[in-house]
Amino acid sequence: MSTSILELKSAHACFGGAQRFYEHFSREINLPMKFSVFLPTKALMGEKVPAVMYLAGLTCTEETFMTKAGAQRLANELGIALIAPDTSPRGAKVAGESDAWDFGVGAGFYLDATQQPWATNWRMESYLLTELLPLITDKLPIDGSRIGIFGHSMGGHGALTLALRHPGLFKSVSAFAPISNPVNCPWGQKAVSGYLG
Repeated sequence: MSTSILELKSAHACFGGAQRFYEHFSREINLPMKFSVFLPTKALMGEKVPAVMYLAGLTCTEETFMTKAGAQRLANELGIALIAPDTSPRGAKVAGESDAWDFGVGAGFYLDATQQPWATNWRMESYLLTELLPLITDKLPIDGSRIGIFGHSMGGHGALTLALRHPGLFKSVSAFAPISNPVNCPWGQKAVSGYLG
């Protein structure tokens, strides 16, 4: 059971369901974190529904997928919730955190950094798996045994690595144009060396 308090920042009717944006204080990140959730009609009526978690690409936020993809209509028809976390910590005040579009703020790569100064707050893997998913399945009508994961670009890399590192946790995994070989591309090289040494 999660003890974290969810603060509802905004809610909107959307294709018969509800598009919501939340914030909470993360013990893993040690900062406030934002995420968005689309709940289909079935969930609003109290039924626990399956969900897919979308991991966005570089420079995106918890709003990007929900405002640009238009996936809510089909998700409502299928009775599936959509979850979209932010892509990184924000406001850690780490020197250089906003100097580049492909590293630091907006570029968490969905991993737990081991190198300082990033290791203190850049704990996206632990945040997603040990904090956000349990929080959402505890506080919202989402069935924790029926969650898939997908993502695009950096988020595609995140979806693949999280599903492979935690077999059996997700019911499905998909990736659109993922950074699938990060040690052989500039974005991945910067992230791997900067976050993991």
